[in-house]
Amino acid sequence: MSPDLLPPVAPDVTAGLVEALSPRLRKRLDAGIAKLATRPVTREGDTVRIAVDDDTDLELHAPGGSVTSADAIRCGCLLAPDCLHRAAAASAAPIAEDAEDTDTDTDTRTGTGTPDDTAAAPSGSAPADGSGTTADGSAPDGTAHDGIAPTGPPSAGNPTVGASGNSPDGAFGSAPAAPDGDTSVTAHGRTRTRTPLDAPGGPSRRQGDAVAAPPVPETVPPAQLDAARAVFDAAAAVLEAGTDGSGAVVQAALLRAAHTARLAGLPRIAASAVSVVNGTRAARTADPAHRLAALAEALRTVLGMAHRLPFATGADLAELRGTVRMPYTPDGSLRLYGLFSEPVLTTTGYAGAVTWTTDAEGRLYTVSDVAPGGPGRATGAADRTVRIGDTALTHRELSRAGLAVSGATVSPTGRLGAGAGVRAVRASGAEWTAEPLDRLWTVPVAEQVARALGGGHDLLFLDVTLGGAVRGSTGDDLLAECDGLAVRLATAHDDPALPYRDNLRLLSAVGGTRLRVVARLVPGPLPRALLLAAGHPSSPGTRLDLGLDRLQHADLPAAAAPVAAEAPQADEAPLHLLRRRVHQAVSGGRRVLAFPDSGAGDGGRLRSVGLATAADLLDELRSAAADRSRDAFGRLLPADPGRFARAWLASAVYTDEVERALCAAAWGAPH
Repeated sequence: MSPDLLPPVAPDVTAGLVEALSPRLRKRLDAGIAKLATRPVTREGDTVRIAVDDDTDLELHAPGGSVTSADAIRCGCLLAPDCLHRAAAASAAPIAEDAEDTDTDTDTRTGTGTPDDTAAAPSGSAPADGSGTTADGSAPDGTAHDGIAPTGPPSAGNPTVGASGNSPDGAFGSAPAAPDGDTSVTAHGRTRTRTPLDAPGGPSRRQGDAVAAPPVPETVPPAQLDAARAVFDAAAAVLEAGTDGSGAVVQAALLRAAHTARLAGLPRIAASAVSVVNGTRAARTADPAHRLAALAEALRTVLGMAHRLPFATGADLAELRGTVRMPYTPDGSLRLYGLFSEPVLTTTGYAGAVTWTTDAEGRLYTVSDVAPGGPGRATGAADRTVRIGDTALTHRELSRAGLAVSGATVSPTGRLGAGAGVRAVRASGAEWTAEPLDRLWTVPVAEQVARALGGGHDLLFLDVTLGGAVRGSTGDDLLAECDGLAVRLATAHDDPALPYRDNLRLLSAVGGTRLRVVARLVPGPLPRALLLAAGHPSSPGTRLDLGLDRLQHADLPAAAAPVAAEAPQADEAPLHLLRRRVHQAVSGGRRVLAFPDSGAGDGGRLRSVGLATAADLLDELRSAAADRSRDAFGRLLPADPGRFARAWLASAVYTDEVERALCAAAWGAPH
C-alpha cells in the first residue's frame, strides 16, 4: 500500500484516533502502520478499502476528497472502533489541508517545496522568502514555563536566543513598554512619537482638561499563547526524539497542537507544524525526496515562530499569525512576458508547475498549478492550460510567449490570482536578449544576491561561461565563471523523473560555452545556485526549462565531451562543525549529542578561527543534551526538552545568519 493511494486525513482526526488508543496499543502503533502498508488497497468512488486480512476490511470514506471525521474511518475487526487499525490508517495517510486553503486565490501551504507564498521554495530547494525565524519563562498567571519565552524582546527579523538558554524575569508573553515621550509602536505596526504635556514644544495642560489615555499596544490573547506553547512543546518533543524516535504518537501530538493553533487563529504556525510532521514521515519512510536540511529548516521555523509570538506586537505579530486566505489586491492591466517554467515536486505530496513572467518594468509574477500528486503530475502540469482568464496557453507555451491580463489580482509575492473577474489573452513574447527581458540580466550580480538575502525573490539572472563538472555536497555540480566569480551550478531537484541532473551532466560537456541562465540562490559560504533554465548550447535564441525539457547528445556542439574542472580552493570558515551537530540532533535526537565524545574538540577549533559565539553555542547544545540530573535516590530524572530545544534553536538561528553573511561576502554583496 502506498500512502498516495489513501485519501488525506484531517490533522485533528489523526490526533483524536491516536489519543483514544490505550497505552498498550500506542506502543504497537508504528508496527501496525508498517504492517498495514503491505496490505492491498482498492478504491470505489469516494471509498478506499484496505484488506486488513482475508475476512476484515478497513474503509476510509472521503466524500469531499478528504477524511474530516473519525466516523469516516471504519474497521470490521472485533475490537472496532477501539482497534489499532483505524489509527494506523489515519497515521499512514497524507495530511489534509483545511478547506479554506483550497480556494482559487488562496495560498497552498505545503510546508516545503512549493513555489507560492509560503516558507518554502520550489522543487525541494531551501526556503528563501524571508520567513526564517529564530528560556525558561513565566506564564501570564505566574506559573513557570520552560518552553517558549525568549531571553529578551526579539526583533521583527531574526530573534536572538541566549546561548545559556536562561530567561529574563517577568511574565510570559510580556512586551517592553515605550517610555513617555519616546516612539511607540501601535497595534497596526505604525510608529508614533508622543510629546508629554508641559514639555518644551508640547501643548500645555489646563486645569480640568481630560487626560487621554495612551494607546495600548495589541497583546497576544491567552488562547494564542497557550496554542503557541503547545506547538513549541510538541515540536521540542520531535527534536528530543529525532526522526528515528518520532513515531506516530509523537507526530499525533504535534498534529493536535497544529490543529489547536489553527483554531486559535495562528494558521502560519499551524502550517509550519504540519510541514514538520510531513518531513518527519518522509525521513522515516526513506522517501528519496527527503532532505535533512529542509526538515531542520522546518523545525527551526516552527520553534522560532512559537518562540517569538509572546513578545510580538504590531506588524510582527500579524506576520507570525499569518492568514488562512492569501490576500490578493487588484493590479489593473498587466502586459507580461514569459521567462521560464519549473516543475514542483514536494515531500508533502504536492506536484505541479510554476511559470515565471515579468512586466516591462522588471517586476516578476508567477502562474502556478500545484495540487496533490507525484512525479507524473510534476512533469505533466507543464502541458496543462494555465488557469487565468480564457487563455488556452499551457505553462510550457507561456514560458516562451506573453500574456495580456485585465482585472489582474496579485498576492504580495507576485502570484497571479485566477478569480472570476480576471481576463487574459495570449500575447507575443520576447527573447532573453531583447527588451524588456534583457534588463533582468543587466542588474549586477552582487545587487541581485543582496536583494535575495534581503527578503526579495531568490532568482538570479546570470551570464556565465561554462566550465566542467566538480564534486559537490549532493553530487556533481557544474562550475561556471560569472563576473570573475567561480559559481557552482547545482541540480535543482534529484528526482529521476525530472531531467535536471541529466541536463546538468550534458551541459558539463560544453566547457567554454557562454550561456545566459536563470538560477536560484543557495545561501552558503561559496557562490552556489540551483540551475533552473538556460539558453540552448548550440541554438542561439532557444531556451530550455531544465526541469521539463530534456537535452540530447545531438543538441550539443560537435566534439563535446565531459570536462572535469578543478574548483578553486577557498578558505572556508569551519561553520560546518556547528551545522553538523544541528542536523545530527534533527535526525538522531538529543541522545546523539549526549555522548561524551560528541564533538568534544569542535569548540576549540571554532574558537581558534574567531568563531567564539559558535563555540559557546555548541558547548551549550552539548551540555543541554547531556543534562540528566538525579533525584535523592540516584534515579535519573526526565530530561528537560525545553532547554535542549532552546539551545538547538539558538544554534540553528546563528548558523543561518552566519551563512547568509558568508554568502553575501562570497558574492561580493553588501550585508
